[in-house]
This record gives sequence, C-alpha cells and structure tokens, in this order.
Amino acid sequence: MRLLVTGCHGQLARSLLERATGRPGLETIALGRPRLDLERPETIEQALRSAAPDVVVNAAAYTAVDDAESEPDKAMLVNAEAAGALARAAAGIGARLIQISTDYVFDGASPIPYDENAATGPINAYGRSKLAGEEAVRRDAPDHLILRTSWVYSPWGRNFVTTMVRLAESRGEVGVVSDQYGNPTSALDLADAILAMALRWKTDDRIGLGQIYHVAGGGSATSWFGLASRVFAECARLGLPTATASPILTADWPTAAVRPHNSALDCSRFKRDFGHALPDWRASATEVVARLAGERG
Repeated sequence: MRLLVTGCHGQLARSLLERATGRPGLETIALGRPRLDLERPETIEQALRSAAPDVVVNAAAYTAVDDAESEPDKAMLVNAEAAGALARAAAGIGARLIQISTDYVFDGASPIPYDENAATGPINAYGRSKLAGEEAVRRDAPDHLILRTSWVYSPWGRNFVTTMVRLAESRGEVGVVSDQYGNPTSALDLADAILAMALRWKTDDRIGLGQIYHVAGGGSATSWFGLASRVFAECARLGLPTATASPILTADWPTAAVRPHNSALDCSRFKRDFGHALPDWRASATEVVARLAGERG
C-alpha cells in the first residue's frame, strides 16, 4: 500500500512518516510545496498522478485560528477549495482520501462530548473553512473518510505543548485559559490510528468509507490549564525549566477568533469499528515532554 501525506513539515505529516517507518507492506511519502501546494490547487492533480498513491491523507491545512479571522479567503482556499481539488484528483486515480478535520466545526455549547451525528455550527472562520472542506470531500470523493481531531500537539513545530515548554524557560508563572475544554491529542498517537485504519483496508477494504469519525486523546476532557499543568509537572520531573500555570478565563485572554467552550469529542465509534483507541492524553503529553527533554540533552 502506498500512502501519500500532504505537507512535508507539519506535525502530523512528520508523525506519520516516523510511525510508518519499518511497517511491512506500507510505503509512505510526503509531498508539499512547490510540488503539491494547497494554496495553488492547480498543482494537486499532477502531483497525485505522478505519485500514484493508494491512500491520500490530507494532513496539510491552514491552522492559524486567529489569523483566519482576517484572512478568511485564504483559509477557505486551503481548507475547502484545495480539499475539493484533492478529492477530485484522488477520485480520478482511484485513491482513497482521509480528510483531517477539527473539533472546531462545533459551537461548543454541548454539555457532553460531541459524537459524529451532532449538529455542526462553527463559530469562527477556521471552523467554517474546515467544515466547508468536509462538505467538498463528501461531494467529490466517493471513497473518503473524514477524521475529526482536536488540540493536536507533537515534539515538533509550534503547538501548545512546545510553547509551554518554551515559556517555562523565561517565566515563573504563565496564565492559561481554564474554561475551554477538549481532548489534547498527540500527533504521534493520531498517526498510529491513521496507519492502523489504512492497514485495516488490506483485509476489510470498505470499512469506514463515506463515514466521519472522531479520533482524539483518550481519558476525560481537560482545559488548556489542565494540559499546561501536566506539561509543567513533567518539566519539573525531568529537570527542565518549569513554571506555575495560573488559571484565567477566556474573557481575560481576548483573541481574534472565538473558541468553543466545550469541544470534547466522543471517539467510541472509531474504537467500535476499528478496534483502536488513543492513549490517555496525560501519558501522551508525558511522552512528548520527555522527547523534548531528550532533544535538550
């Protein structure tokens, strides 16, 4: 099976390449700019035809949530128009498409975790662009599977966990929002789930196609404050510079984009259909901080 991942340097693309290493019967490649550029959808068809994958994972996206408020057209171009072009190109060569989406397609008003049948209602430009991407993929790629995930972090690039580790080097106390709730998700764990799903198609080639699944970190939902507290505790345990997390309210930290209050995801359908569940987010956060510590010697 040949798996193509959009984006070369994103945290999910890097995680997929790492986790796929050494798996028999699986070849994984990543394509990014300039050969495959989601800001230039006209590059997509030729890139896919040349690579000839069996499965395409659209791991690249416009993810700057606050910037999307002032650049809604760019967010729509990358997250929706390019997703549609990718869907058509995948369908044209008979490849399956796994579209990565987000918890931000929900409004955050639910008191319980969202399942796949819950009504969507994004409250920011980023969420609207990702929902439009879902709709484009459903329309243009018969053999698709949509994965919604949330609060993704990894040992690479700029994400919440690496930001907290960096801030701990220069601050004794960090104010962190405590009234937004969700499922922190390690990109490495998400990559494992995607690969398990793709490999399952070798023996059950129609499972999950045309469906939406929620795949996010296990354990009970937490707040950004809860995740930061875990990160700082691990920093202290591993001898890294650490800080104290101080809880603040969303109202105390105004941002350009409105965030959902509760975007926790119910991931039971994925576990039922694929027999795979992501580890508790606490253990995964510990793993990522440990890797960052190792990189710092």
